[in-house]
Amino acid sequence: MSDCGAGFARHLADWSASAEPRPALLMGIVNATPDSFSDGGLFAETGDAIAQGRRLAAEGAAIIDIGGESTRPGGEPVSESEEKRRVLPVIAALAGSGPLVSIDTVKPAVAEAALAAGAHIVNDVRGLQGDPALARVAAEHGAGVVTMHNPALFGSSSGTEGDAVAACLAYFRRTLAIADRAGIARDRIVLDPGLGFGKTLEQNLALIARLGELAVLGLPLLVGASRKSFLGKLLDRPLQERLEATLAAHMAAALNGAAILRVHDVVEHVDFVRVAAALRAVTAEARP
Repeated sequence: MSDCGAGFARHLADWSASAEPRPALLMGIVNATPDSFSDGGLFAETGDAIAQGRRLAAEGAAIIDIGGESTRPGGEPVSESEEKRRVLPVIAALAGSGPLVSIDTVKPAVAEAALAAGAHIVNDVRGLQGDPALARVAAEHGAGVVTMHNPALFGSSSGTEGDAVAACLAYFRRTLAIADRAGIARDRIVLDPGLGFGKTLEQNLALIARLGELAVLGLPLLVGASRKSFLGKLLDRPLQERLEATLAAHMAAALNGAAILRVHDVVEHVDFVRVAAALRAVTAEARP
C-alpha cells in the first residue's frame, strides 16, 4: 500500500491544529476538457493544461485539481480511455513540482492510473456513493479524498429535498460509513457540500451561511462557488462577470470555517484568504 495522501493529511492537520486561524488552502482548477461550464476548451490541449497548472501553482495554489470529464449540467460522460488520455500527461508533468495534485474523477480505473502517475488526492463528485471500487482504490493508495454531496450527475433531474444542511449531513454519514469499510483514514477525508449540484439558489446560500453546522462531523470542509450558475442567477451576471460574486461567497465560506476553496482564479483569492483568516482570529478573540 502506498501513502500518496500523506502530504494532504499534513496540510489538513496543520490547518486544523493551528492556534490562530489560518488562511484557507486554495485548490486551483484545471479542466482538461472541451466542454466544462466555465473554461471548457481553454485547456483541452495537454500543453495548455500543464501551463495553466504551473501558472496556478506560481500564483499560490496549494492543490491543483485536474479533471478530464465535465460535470456541468447536461454534460456527457466520456470513456475511461479518453479521460486518461486527457489527464495523465498533465498529472505526470505537475506531480512533484510543489503543489499537491488532485484527480477529479468518478471512475476507479482513472483514479488508479492518476494516483500511479503521481496524484495525491481523489476528488469524487459522487461522494464515494458511485462505483464502490473507487473507495477501495483510494484506500489502497492511501490517497486523500474529497467527497462531495451530489444528488444528481450528468443531467439527472433529482435534487436536494428539504433542508440542505440536513441532507448533506445524512449523505456524508453514508459516505463516511463507506470510507470506514474501505479503510480510508479519516485524516485523509474532506467534505464538500457540492454547491450548484442538485440545489436551488436558496439551498446554495443556506449551505454557505450555515457551513459551520457541517463541522459536527469533525472533518475539514471544502467549498467551491467559483463562477457557479447560482451566483449568476442571484445577480443576473454572465459567466465571465462572476469574480466579485465568487469572492463574496468564498469570503462567507472562509469566515464560516472552510479549510479549502476550489477556485478558477487563484491570484485574486490569495490576499482575500489572508484577510478572512485575520477576521476569524478577531472574531474568536471577541467571543466570551
